[in-house]
Amino acid sequence: MLDEEVKMAINISLERFHYSKQTEMEFPSSLSSSERAYIHSVVESWGYMSKSQGEGARRFLAVWKKNSLTALQSVMTFKMSQNSVHVLCRLLQRFPVNNKERADLQVHSEFSPSATAADGSQGKNRSGRLNNGIPQVPQQASSLALDDQQCSLPVHAYREQILQLVNDNSVIVVVGDTGSGKTTQIPQFLLDDCSRNGIPCRVFCAQPRRLAVISAAERVAEERGEKVGQTVGYQIRLESRVSPKTLLTFCTNEVLLRTMMAGDTTLSTVTHVMVDEVHERDGLTDFMLTKLKEVVQKIPRLKLLLSSAALDIDVFKRYFTSCKVINVQRRMFDVEQLFLEDIIKLISFPSEVETNPNKEAQGEDKHGLLAKWCETLEDDSQLESHNSVPHKGVVGVTKLDATEGASFDLQKEADACFSNIYSNKDPSAYRNLFNLILNKNLSVDYRHSKTSATTLMMAAGQGFLRQMEELLNLGARINLTDSNGWTALDWAKHFKQKMAEDLLKSYMDGHPESLMEPLRNIELSTWDQNYLRNYHCSLKNDQMNLDLIINLLHHISLSSEEGAVLIFLPGYDEIVALRDRILHDDRRFADYPERYQLFTLHSNMQTLDQKKVMKNSPEGVRKLILSTSIAETSITINDVVFVIDSGKVKEKSFKSIPQMIWISKASALQRMGRAGRCKPGMYFCLYSQVQFENMTEFQVPQLQRMPLQELCLYTKLLVPVGCAVAEFLSKAPEPPHIDMVNYAVQMLKNIDAMNPCEDLTDLGHHLADLSIEPYLGKMVLCAIVLKCLDPVLTIACTLANNDPFTLPTQASQKKAALLSRKWFSATTFSDHMALLRTFQAWQKARSDGWERSFCEKNFLSQATMEIIIMMRTQLLGQLRAIGFVRARGRSDIRDVNLNSENWALVKAALLTGTYPKLAHINQDSCSISSSSQTQIYFHLTSVLSQPHYKKSPTAHGEAQSLQTLPTDWVIFDELIQGDKTTIRCCSLVSPITVAIFGGCARLPSSALQMDKIAGGLHDSSDSEADEDASMLHLARLKINDWIDFQLESETATLVFQLRQKWHSMFLRRMRSPSKPLSQQDEATISALVSVLIAEEQAVGLLQPAGIGQRPWPMLSEGSQEISWRNSNSRTTFSNQDASQSPVCTPDSVMQDVACLESVLAALISNC
Repeated sequence: MLDEEVKMAINISLERFHYSKQTEMEFPSSLSSSERAYIHSVVESWGYMSKSQGEGARRFLAVWKKNSLTALQSVMTFKMSQNSVHVLCRLLQRFPVNNKERADLQVHSEFSPSATAADGSQGKNRSGRLNNGIPQVPQQASSLALDDQQCSLPVHAYREQILQLVNDNSVIVVVGDTGSGKTTQIPQFLLDDCSRNGIPCRVFCAQPRRLAVISAAERVAEERGEKVGQTVGYQIRLESRVSPKTLLTFCTNEVLLRTMMAGDTTLSTVTHVMVDEVHERDGLTDFMLTKLKEVVQKIPRLKLLLSSAALDIDVFKRYFTSCKVINVQRRMFDVEQLFLEDIIKLISFPSEVETNPNKEAQGEDKHGLLAKWCETLEDDSQLESHNSVPHKGVVGVTKLDATEGASFDLQKEADACFSNIYSNKDPSAYRNLFNLILNKNLSVDYRHSKTSATTLMMAAGQGFLRQMEELLNLGARINLTDSNGWTALDWAKHFKQKMAEDLLKSYMDGHPESLMEPLRNIELSTWDQNYLRNYHCSLKNDQMNLDLIINLLHHISLSSEEGAVLIFLPGYDEIVALRDRILHDDRRFADYPERYQLFTLHSNMQTLDQKKVMKNSPEGVRKLILSTSIAETSITINDVVFVIDSGKVKEKSFKSIPQMIWISKASALQRMGRAGRCKPGMYFCLYSQVQFENMTEFQVPQLQRMPLQELCLYTKLLVPVGCAVAEFLSKAPEPPHIDMVNYAVQMLKNIDAMNPCEDLTDLGHHLADLSIEPYLGKMVLCAIVLKCLDPVLTIACTLANNDPFTLPTQASQKKAALLSRKWFSATTFSDHMALLRTFQAWQKARSDGWERSFCEKNFLSQATMEIIIMMRTQLLGQLRAIGFVRARGRSDIRDVNLNSENWALVKAALLTGTYPKLAHINQDSCSISSSSQTQIYFHLTSVLSQPHYKKSPTAHGEAQSLQTLPTDWVIFDELIQGDKTTIRCCSLVSPITVAIFGGCARLPSSALQMDKIAGGLHDSSDSEADEDASMLHLARLKINDWIDFQLESETATLVFQLRQKWHSMFLRRMRSPSKPLSQQDEATISALVSVLIAEEQAVGLLQPAGIGQRPWPMLSEGSQEISWRNSNSRTTFSNQDASQSPVCTPDSVMQDVACLESVLAALISNC
């Protein structure tokens, strides 16, 4: 029996623990077994968990709260087969872990200047930077053929004024309309002025895009009567046309940035730097301007010119305090602008919704719903009392409907947060919304799907000033309106929140009126209003009306005999869809191939393909150009007369896949400027005048919404030693949020690209050379070392893009779409396998000429598949350029694929990149947890979410499905927080794969701890006799605070030493990419292959065949000029073949062939 005082002390301790923020506590080892037994019983009554550990005098008792991660976490353990033990013993006898390897893996806590590249020591051999040169006096231009045309450009009238400003100031801004000649003429003004005055010069002109660089360089060289590569040249990634005589170099922003990574002195011989199209505010431009501002101050003779078509001038005036601005007036020919309401009347476009009498009522629902919400706030009643609450509707969505993508899941969670805020009127309820804004890239101006209310409106209506200030600092706009037409200011007035009203007014006083004023109400006829409402009701927010574009295109063809048509589309998916409509589906075009030339333009295309579009079409043939926003700036296609603008663009945001959003007014003006180059033009807007007036003036700077990991790598290559990433990025014209920077830095530390002091590691330097997200880059580099490159390269390029699987809108087809994905994964328990098999099968179908039908049957995006294969070629070329893949001999394309048939090794490479996106399955509680989440689920699109047993599941089918999985560990690519936290793109991995490849390379000395632990790993018995009888020689292998294995001591020792061998080898390879592997390294890889295969088989994970097959050669599409006649004959074959062909099976993919793709990449890298 225990004393009452002891019981009271225990109860008081547990009560304090209950009300504290602690998630776990320990009782001292001095307690007796009866005292520990009493604690176990009391803890159980509190609903907590407890466990006794240790032996004798060291036996202690730990208590966890059930909602803590540790409490729900089962013991992490595994046993290794005797064959694997034998393999590892033999390896470690031949090549034991030596002192040098241990030293390489020690944790460095002190600052290490040698790891940085601020002095240029690491950056001098960087790929893709401009060559050194000396300023020279340029020769006078020899060509007079184009003088008349040059003089007719608007910028020519400002020549002397521009030159005077350049001579008198360090920084100038030139703002001019599209087509005014800024890009091609201003650099020539500088050359001619220096030639006339005998002054040496050297000019860099940076552009956002490759195509703009090449076209501008060729145009300027032609005007000066010389070939590209003489006085005028260009340099883009993996392609260069310069010589020692080159004084004017056009380059991409990335190339100029990489040049500055070699140190500030690299620009000491440059006299002028011109940054074009700064209005785009892409991440590299703002990042580069941050560094250029410092360089201009260090090199007074350097002149910086900023050029733009439409610019928020005030931002740059504040940033460059002494800069001068000059405005160049507009284009040569007028352009007529037609809005959506004009277009649908012009072509008599039918509205499918006119016959639906319920649509108008549905549109009015928003007003009624918002009125009820307002009544809820005024009456201080609970939102759940109303039947029309959006949250209730969200819960009612079926499971299949909830799988339509990350954007839908995010919308669900955001709407649920809105409902919670309205229900509780609690300031803390905003915390979830701020988490979505900062960590899931929910727009700060997100509108509730039913009422169009924003977070700022709710905060204003409730008078929460601190939340309002945070939202305004994040860029929330006051001018937006809800379905009642109210702005945030109206909400504050309506609910009599005087302080909120004053805050909004003060904020409006300090900002441009154009951004703060209420939305303009455009006068439209009743017919126009009804027709527009019906038209918009027939489309989803992210849906393009290709029928409207096709009919408009046909109208242009009938009403005008000449003039190219440029069509702006949001992304490559829409380009492919419209391309197929024109080539195959619409007989008005497909039956008359001799009348049209079709071109596509997007950033991932080959340079030679993109240049074809610049040439004029033959007489009697109309040029049709389907383009993303790449054609918006710098590219001059002279024969464009008509522009059709979808008004949408896809932008990739922080921790998010690309989303379709409206363009800004500045972008609309740019696109309108593409018309009317040779004659008066027409600009067809596929949006209403009301929408145009309510567009933002300028796009949100990309630096505030993009993933920052890559820029953090660049930062460490630019900044002085000891300068933190956040400190440098805070100096940007409009810096990113500090939470976004901290998140990016932590992610880089997780994958060993940065050490704890934020210094770049050798791996970090290599990742900065790859045009792919760093975690995917590590995945690929690891695959090279493990010699399984091809499958990992395909998977990485797929993960870098949208999910190739599409989910159809028809409910009857959704299950078929999910089954198609599962079918491609076979029995591998892997979504990554489904992606790989799909790509291989698509290439086989493509070689046979029926890829379009294949994509339709298997619910795939053909556009995404095409992007993947182009990205593979580009990334392989970059790997060759930095020395990881060689043209011949060791490390050639065959050598780095020797183990590509080993799926266990492929998953190991995937794990190194996806970490810490790793989850553990607790078989006891039938739950899944991760390092940051205590309860997660498989996303419904994952093959792991579907039962893996033959009989129909019971009511607890989801739990039973988890129990049927062969292993407890799963890697994933994306975590989605909604009503339930889910993980997408998952693959099961063996525990030993996690133990070897998980976590950081350098672990503390305490990572491996030998100890005697009570036999039952779940044992909470406190019988001293039981303790003595159940002792086992166990050890702890602690990878991090979450991954903590308890293993038999022999297993732990062998696994830990194999882990050391692997990470030491990987670090050596990162230091010396071109150095061949030693005999020890080859033996280590061989041991890894044997052990991983054996352990995967032991847990029941099968080894699939054919995953290492080489990809098919990337066939040319006629330089993107599509031939109607060829495509028609191909369509006939496709339809005949596809009608009798089953869905392409993984086993029917191609045989191993010589890869033309690698040859092309080698040629590019040698340019």
